[in-house]
Amino acid sequence: MQKTILITGATDGIGLKTAQMLVAQGHHVLLHGRNAEKLAKTKQALIANPSTLKGEGEVADSIDTYIADLSQMSQVIALAEAVKAAHGKIDVLINNAGVFRAENNTTLEGLDIRFAVNTIAPYLLTHSLLPLLGEKGRVINLSSAAQATVNINALIGNVVVEDDFSAYAQSKLALTMWSKALAQKAGSPIVIAVNPGSMLGSKMVKDNFGVEGGDVAKGAHILMRLALDDEFESKSGGYFDNDLGHFSTPHLDALEVNKCEEIVNGIKKVLRL
Repeated sequence: MQKTILITGATDGIGLKTAQMLVAQGHHVLLHGRNAEKLAKTKQALIANPSTLKGEGEVADSIDTYIADLSQMSQVIALAEAVKAAHGKIDVLINNAGVFRAENNTTLEGLDIRFAVNTIAPYLLTHSLLPLLGEKGRVINLSSAAQATVNINALIGNVVVEDDFSAYAQSKLALTMWSKALAQKAGSPIVIAVNPGSMLGSKMVKDNFGVEGGDVAKGAHILMRLALDDEFESKSGGYFDNDLGHFSTPHLDALEVNKCEEIVNGIKKVLRL
């Protein structure tokens, strides 16, 4: 059965590889990117992919593109509204987009860009699209093996985390924690946080660590499984560690209900929800 699947950060790395696999299987894929030219080239490459069994016209009709800078919450809202205007339902949201560092680590709204893109934007996008996902939909959140106790004041933009790795690790734990909190609410879709694999060869790894990294297909394969396979219907709220190949225990903070709610409340404060 064809599913409609939105992937953020779909123009390179794990997101792009996942999109290639989904398009090849005949799913309707909504591609998000930050750069219009790169997004258009990505769509054309997917249409021309020889592994795709359908004709080019059919493939083109099964791919939609959306532009948004996820460091700006107004653009996240605009992205959600554009998706809602075009689709009455989506089956899966894959919050894949992420950032480790930038030329300016503070956004226009005064937030650390790691928390803005890796934690707060996925939360806002997910909650904006809940009516389209329903209880049967799935939200797959790209976490990381790098997780560190969250400084709430850094999350809400009151202080700056100087160390890039610490900011990234905190933002990924915060994502994992709100995933857990959302999964526990009645009527929510299936929500799963996943470490797709450490040091896979994404642009982020290449640019920030100076190594080629592992095959991004490893991450794409687990995203495909989490998005589509029936075996995960009962795993909402879980954390899948693809380094281990199974569900595992995240940072212990993610197991404490009160701490997870504190993260959610911090995000709501930022978003004035």
